[in-house]
Amino acid sequence: MSSEPEGTDVVVDRVTVDWDGLRTAAREAMGRAYAPYSGYPVGAAGLTTDGRLLSGCNVENAAYGVTLCAECSLVSALVMSGGGRLAAFTCVNADGDVIAPCGRCRQLLWEHGGPDMLIETAWAGIAVMSEVLPGGFGPWDLAAVESSRGRDGSREGGRDDTSEATEKREQP
Repeated sequence: MSSEPEGTDVVVDRVTVDWDGLRTAAREAMGRAYAPYSGYPVGAAGLTTDGRLLSGCNVENAAYGVTLCAECSLVSALVMSGGGRLAAFTCVNADGDVIAPCGRCRQLLWEHGGPDMLIETAWAGIAVMSEVLPGGFGPWDLAAVESSRGRDGSREGGRDDTSEATEKREQP
């Protein structure tokens, strides 16, 4: 895994990532979290490839299954602000320490940042998303299945070509 010292600015897609600034934004978002059930507020911050800084916080619910993680609200902010791609991401707990996104949230980040998105980790510093979620599932996986089926959903020629889906997995 790649690693950058704390506070180091990194250039991604011609956008400079200010990791200190991202952590600050995540800590501010964490301060707005609604976490009355777990008592575990989380804040997230991301930088888009066009330079926008976005943040999100967890929003709990008495029906635990509908609780939204901080990453969910960050991705919602991304979509609501015009979409685009995430270039860099971090999230923090109540102490302001960098924490790991859960598996569900890693999938959300993969969808909106891709395999090359930079993510700050608690265990290895800065890494690329493909190191944090190896073999992530994305839109190209769906496209591979759709292209192997006829318009009516049946297999064309009855063949099962999984190698094409595997090859496309590497491409966002």
